[in-house]
Amino acid sequence: MSDTSIRIDTQEAGFGDYFALLKPRVMSLVVFTALVGVLVAPVPVHPFVVFASVLFIAIGGGASGALNMWFDADIDAQMKRTRNRPVPAGRVTQDEAFAIGITLSAMAVVMLGLAANFVAAGLLAFTIFFYVVIYTMWLKRWTPHNIVIGGAAGAFPPMIGWAVATGGISLESVLMFSVIFMWTPPHFWALCLFMNNDYTKAGVPMLTVTHGRRVTRAHILAYTLLLAPLAVGAGFTPIGGPFYLAVSVILNLWFIKGALALWRRDENQAEADGYRAEKSFFRFSLLYLFLHFTALLVEALLHNFGIGAL
Repeated sequence: MSDTSIRIDTQEAGFGDYFALLKPRVMSLVVFTALVGVLVAPVPVHPFVVFASVLFIAIGGGASGALNMWFDADIDAQMKRTRNRPVPAGRVTQDEAFAIGITLSAMAVVMLGLAANFVAAGLLAFTIFFYVVIYTMWLKRWTPHNIVIGGAAGAFPPMIGWAVATGGISLESVLMFSVIFMWTPPHFWALCLFMNNDYTKAGVPMLTVTHGRRVTRAHILAYTLLLAPLAVGAGFTPIGGPFYLAVSVILNLWFIKGALALWRRDENQAEADGYRAEKSFFRFSLLYLFLHFTALLVEALLHNFGIGAL
């Protein structure tokens, strides 16, 4: 078998392999943003309902990851970053990944409906469908704008969390969704700048593959500039406040500075220094999102104590 095929591993799969199917690092972002969505909502929710709801949202997110690994096993086997995942490494079969993904998806949606409400459950079901069918099965292999449209799947968790508390959708939840939606392209394209060879080898039409790194750098800057007013603007809604505004302004100025630096980078220079600036921007983008949602959480606590409300 070639090195681009799914390997057959005689080692029996362990708990860690099955847990890895759920993409725990991605799940951690889902859990955190969903939790913030619940806690910043204006309706108090019983702690047990919060715990149960976030748990089922996390399981739904993990189920999406398992179904993504099931369908993308051929691509994952060709990429250095993903070839040691349980399915392409041969420790878990594609059939097992599919069965786990489908079972957990159904369980998560039904249980979230029972634990919270069926608006939140419906949003979770749509999120799973969007990530698996719209993004994984269609957009990822078809268009260089796959991550732009497909990024919606990762933006739904805070909206689902808000729906857990309120039973509906509002401007605040749409803004939280929009921040993650607009953050995803510059975050992911920064990764593509230094992982482009993997995507080229796997035949995935990422923007760096179809249009080159120069165009990708310009797109990163454009989306960063569009993201900034959305992120800062959330501070002028009931979930925002002075603390969030201060954090957001600083983070967005720093993010824009980083995007400008990437845009100005010469490709030969970037390759010569091992894409150091691109890797730094990618790491900071994770901190950027985490700190924005942490600031929203702090504002919620301040509001609960009657401090800092606009």
